[in-house]
Amino acid sequence: MSSINLSKKIYFAQFEVTNQVFYKSPLSYALVNIMPILPGHVLVVPDRKVARLTDLSPPEITDLFLTVQRVQRMLARKYFTPSQEDGEAKALPEDGSFNIALQDGKEAGQTVPHLHCHVIPRLQGDVTGDEIYQKLQGEEGNVGGGFWDAQRDEERAEKRPVQEGKFPRIEDAMRTPRSKEDMHSEADEYRNLMERLG
Repeated sequence: MSSINLSKKIYFAQFEVTNQVFYKSPLSYALVNIMPILPGHVLVVPDRKVARLTDLSPPEITDLFLTVQRVQRMLARKYFTPSQEDGEAKALPEDGSFNIALQDGKEAGQTVPHLHCHVIPRLQGDVTGDEIYQKLQGEEGNVGGGFWDAQRDEERAEKRPVQEGKFPRIEDAMRTPRSKEDMHSEADEYRNLMERLG
């Protein structure tokens, strides 16, 4: 880990976030979220401003997800109860749960065009099932809207970002398992497409 140089400004897209950054790795940083859905909801962001996961180099991808793991360990110590009764016990990620989410493109709900990974510690009873994804895709998860709201009028760019591309709400009772034949056919198609990629 490198120390955080607060004299050098850090930007999340066009938004200056230097004082929100709590961890800096060689190619990524972690910052507190302007609009957390649940306590401990933070963002991990690559230094290089790219909109999509496919734009990152292999070293950047590795650094991003190693940073996510490190942040999970820190959040576990803060939010989870250790599974051991030992006075030295420290909570681990396995002592709780996390949602790790990437909204890769505006149709996926991305409102800041700088790739970022949501890391959200989950506690028993905080929200039910897939409700977290509805929150991520709603106004509660509109990170770009939150930054837009926080800017002074003279700093605001264009119009306020809105969430797009929401998942349609489908009740679990309407979701039925596919046949083995359908899955086999789809796997064959994807296998062929992967071979063409090289």
